[in-house]
Amino acid sequence: MAEYWDLYDKDRNKLEKIVKRGDKLQDDEYHLVVNAWIKNSKNEFLITRRSANKAHPLMWECTGGSAIKGETSLQAALREVKEELGIEVNSETGKFIGSTLRYYPNCPDILDVWIFESNVSIDEVTIQKEEVCDVMWASSEKIKSLYDENQFEANAYFEEIIFGEILS
Repeated sequence: MAEYWDLYDKDRNKLEKIVKRGDKLQDDEYHLVVNAWIKNSKNEFLITRRSANKAHPLMWECTGGSAIKGETSLQAALREVKEELGIEVNSETGKFIGSTLRYYPNCPDILDVWIFESNVSIDEVTIQKEEVCDVMWASSEKIKSLYDENQFEANAYFEEIIFGEILS
């Protein structure tokens, strides 16, 4: 089934234009992307490993993806967690960390970063095999080690989240 995106300008004003995933965007057209970090009471993060058939294969990362037509940033984050991990996080534990513009040729985006609290067991996680091939709870130190070994895909606000600079 085709996925459609709302488009925005650099100031996050919604444009009167919708595109199908994969269509080329103009340099001044942005689609909305979300990262959803999940943190437990042990200060560990639930991270996922990208499937081998995806771009950046087998890299570890936080859960995320593109918002679809009509979704808010928060709705997209909740949906991505549900789709990729088969779990639900409580929107009330969600904290919006920040937003940044990113430029990729033919596909610029606005990345919104969220963090949620959850103590879900790995046994409760059901991965979406097209997107994810593995999942684990990892400490900040473990994630930093994966990053240093070029095995973790870091995006905006990575250091602030991993080192807790904006979570207090």
